[in-house]
Amino acid sequence: YRRHWYSGQCIQKCCFLLGFKMKLYWLVIWAGPLFLNPVTADCNITLQTVTCEESGKNLSNISTNLFQNVTKLSLKNNKITLKDSEKEILRRFYNLTELYLNENMINVLYNNSFSNLTKLVTLDISNSHVITVHKAAFAGLNQLSVLNLSYNMITQLDSDVFSFLKSLAVLNLQYNSLKSFHIKSPFKLAKIILAGNPWTCSCDLLDLQIWLTASNVTMENEDNTTCTFWNTTEKFSIKTADIQVADCKIQKASLESTVTSTSVNKLKSSALAAALTPNTTIGNNRTHAELPLIGKSWTFLAGVLGFVLSTTLLIITAIKCPTWCHYLMSYSHHRLEENDSEMFEQEFSADMSSFPAVLDTNDEEPIVIFEKNQALAPVEDGFIEDKYIDSYVTEES
Repeated sequence: YRRHWYSGQCIQKCCFLLGFKMKLYWLVIWAGPLFLNPVTADCNITLQTVTCEESGKNLSNISTNLFQNVTKLSLKNNKITLKDSEKEILRRFYNLTELYLNENMINVLYNNSFSNLTKLVTLDISNSHVITVHKAAFAGLNQLSVLNLSYNMITQLDSDVFSFLKSLAVLNLQYNSLKSFHIKSPFKLAKIILAGNPWTCSCDLLDLQIWLTASNVTMENEDNTTCTFWNTTEKFSIKTADIQVADCKIQKASLESTVTSTSVNKLKSSALAAALTPNTTIGNNRTHAELPLIGKSWTFLAGVLGFVLSTTLLIITAIKCPTWCHYLMSYSHHRLEENDSEMFEQEFSADMSSFPAVLDTNDEEPIVIFEKNQALAPVEDGFIEDKYIDSYVTEES
């Protein structure tokens, strides 16, 4: 009996020593990096978690001296903006499972803000003045289960933002500025909180209403999650508001036709602009104008071609008109009419009387002799030069 008692005591002591050594071993593993990399934050180290508290320290940047194996990090009530340098620091904490960034100054959640935090389960960015959330802001958070975006100023949010969150179970969007929430790709949630937003009871809310009814999601604070129609101030539950599906289909069809007509008008204007001011591409000593595709309507095609040809003709006429006008104005010669010839003879006889005449002593027919005055320069008188008069005078002289 005594022998068994001693053996039991030895086994108990051995187990105690072995357990103590194992605890000491794990403590060295977790605490060893702390001595190599001293931490300025208030961190609590246990066997499986390392919790660092950096709340309310008026920080504008995330500390670079934090323990790299931190699993829970609280940075709430600071002035962090989550710029590129801070995102690089966050990527070092690859073991992070909980991150609290609430009550900061994060206006925009850019793409890949938490890309390396593959073990993150809880993310709290509430009351941080968030206005815009980019589509790939939560890319890489494959294990994220709880996302809190409440008490921000988000005005527009697409369900594609959450397409990267395959494990998301709880989504808190209460008290933002959301009026609608389009759900394009279905995603599974256990709980969603949407209260405190100025929801509008319109066709933009129809897909959210259908999703809330068809899925098994629990909408927390459902009584205060209401919307209002555009012509009344009465509030209705967004889950039971009477939004007519038929009216939405008609509105969607009219919207599609409006979009189509707008695109056609833009296509027409672009075609006309390309015709009036063609984009000339030089290549292989050739130039060509690039025109967009204008559709299948032959009537529209004929009208556009006619407009282009007429416009081109007008442009060519406008370019060539000064040359033609200059050519026509420079041509001033014309045939003399009968009355013009009589006036010319009278004026010529009047001019002839001004020149001196020499009479012969034999009383023969007087011969008019024109003397050339070298001092006088020829003056343009506006009359047509006649070679016949010069030859006649020469022969008589």
